[in-house]
Amino acid sequence: MKILAIGRNYAAHIEELNNEKPDEPVIFMKPDTALLRNNQAFYYPDFSKDIHHEVEIVLKICKEGKSISSKFAHTYYDQIGLGIDFTARDLQSKLKAKGLPWEIAKAFNHSAPVSHFVDKTEFPDLHNLNFNLKINDEIRQEGNTNRMLFTFDEMICYISRFITLRKGDLIFTGTPAGVGPVLVGDKLKGYIEDQLFLDFEVK
Repeated sequence: MKILAIGRNYAAHIEELNNEKPDEPVIFMKPDTALLRNNQAFYYPDFSKDIHHEVEIVLKICKEGKSISSKFAHTYYDQIGLGIDFTARDLQSKLKAKGLPWEIAKAFNHSAPVSHFVDKTEFPDLHNLNFNLKINDEIRQEGNTNRMLFTFDEMICYISRFITLRKGDLIFTGTPAGVGPVLVGDKLKGYIEDQLFLDFEVK
C-alpha cells in the first residue's frame, strides 16, 4: 500500500504559495507510516515550528493497473474519503530554497490523517463535490472538485504511466486555498458535503 499525492491542483492554492501553475500533475509520495487513522490525535513533532493543514479528497484504488486509459480510469477507484496532508512548511521552504527534495516535510510520521471511506456512488456528482476543514469550529478551507486543474480520472491516467497502482493505494487529490498553521490544542473537523469525515485533535 502506498500514498500518492497531487500537488498544485487548485489555482487559488498555487497563488497563495506563489508557485508556478503546472502543465502536468505534480506527484509526491508518503510512506504508509504517514497514515493516521480512526481520528487519533496528531502529536506535534519536535522538528518543526510551522505545521500546516492541507485538506484533500482521497481516492482508494480498487484494482491493479498501469498505463490506464482515460475511458477506464473511473473503474480503478470505488471509494472516497477525506485526508489532511500535514506539511512542515518551515522545513519545506528551507529545502525548496536550496533546490533539494522536500520529502521530510511531507512524509514524516502521521502526516497523513485519513478518514473512513464510503462508496463513491453515495455522491451524485464527483466533479462537483464540496468539502471543507474547520478548526475550532471555524471554517479554514473550502473546496469544490470542479475547481481542480486535473480531474480524478486524469490523475489516475497520469500516475499509472509511471507507477503501477495497486488495490488499497490512496491518492490525495490536492488542496484548495486557505492552508495555514495548526497549534497544539486545535480541534479539526473535515466534511464532504454535510457529512463529517474527520474529527481529531492536535496534541
